[in-house]
Amino acid sequence: MTRRMPALALLRTFEVAARHLSFKQAAAELHVTPAAVSQQIRSLEAELGVVLFERLTRAVRLSPRGEALLPKVREGLALLADAVELACTPAAAEVLSVIAPPSWASHWLLPRLPDFYARHPEVEVRLASSSEAVDHTGAAQVLAALARAPGDGRGELAVVFGSGRYAGWRVDALLTPEYLPVCAPTLARAGAPLAVPADVARHVLIHDDTLNHAGDGSWGWHRWLQAAGLDRRAAAGGRHFSNAVLAIEAALAGQGVALAARPIVAGHLACGALVAPFPLAIPSPYTYCLVGRRHAAERPAMAAFRQWLVEASRRET
Repeated sequence: MTRRMPALALLRTFEVAARHLSFKQAAAELHVTPAAVSQQIRSLEAELGVVLFERLTRAVRLSPRGEALLPKVREGLALLADAVELACTPAAAEVLSVIAPPSWASHWLLPRLPDFYARHPEVEVRLASSSEAVDHTGAAQVLAALARAPGDGRGELAVVFGSGRYAGWRVDALLTPEYLPVCAPTLARAGAPLAVPADVARHVLIHDDTLNHAGDGSWGWHRWLQAAGLDRRAAAGGRHFSNAVLAIEAALAGQGVALAARPIVAGHLACGALVAPFPLAIPSPYTYCLVGRRHAAERPAMAAFRQWLVEASRRET
C-alpha cells in the first residue's frame, strides 16, 4: 500500500527547523510565529507516526528518526526547486541558418523578419547572403555547403533563385518575380521624359549582371526592350553592377533606370523612393525556392520558417 505523502509545507518547515535547530529561528525565516512552527512539526510527526525532534528545556535536537529523514527531505526539496527553475527559464532559441541571394535577403526578407520573430520567438534566424545562391552563378556550391553542414538540429536552409530542380532536396517554390523598369522620382521629373517605353533609350540603363542568365546578354534589358517592341541595341552601354543590391542602390541615387524584380523593390515603390514609369513587366525564367535537407524538413524550427515563408510569398504573389 502506498503511503500518502505529507504536505510539502510541513516538510519544508521540518527542513528549516532542522537546519536551525530552533523553532524561533525557523519561524523568522518562514515569516510565521514559533507556535505555528511547533504546530506544523507536531502535525508532521502525527502524520508520520514518529518523533522528529527531542524537545529540551531551551532547545530542540533531531531524534534518530529526524536525522534519518532530513537528508532525503533536503534532496527532494532541492530537486523540486531545480524543476521549478527549469520550467520558468526560457528555452534556448533554436538556431536556423539561412543562405539567400543578397538582394532578396536585404530588400525582401529583412523587412519581414520581425513578423516571423513575433510568431516564433523560440527560433533565431542567422541570415547570410551569397551571390552563389543564384542558380547560374553556382547554386550547386550552396547546396554542397548545406550537405556538408552538421546535422545537429540547427537546420540549414537556402533560398535559391533558380530552376527549382534540385534532386534529393526538399524544395518549396516561393515566387517567380516580374521585372520592370524603376528609377528615382527626381530622375523621372527632372531628366528626359519617361512617358513611353521608347524613352528609356534617352536614359542611362542600369544593368544587374546576374540577370544575364545564359551569359550571352539575352536577358535583362534586352528581353524587356524586345517585349516592348523596341530595338534591343538600346541596351548597349549603360552602367553594370555585379548584383541587384548595387543596381537598386544606383537607381535610388538617381544614376539611371534599373530593371528590377517587383518584390525586391516593392518597399521602395510603396514609400516613393522609386517609381515605375511603365506598367510593362516581364516574368523571370527563374523562381525563388526554399531548399533544405529532406530528413530535417520537419524539425520544428525549419517547419515553422518554411510555413511562414511560403505563406508570406503567397501573399506577395
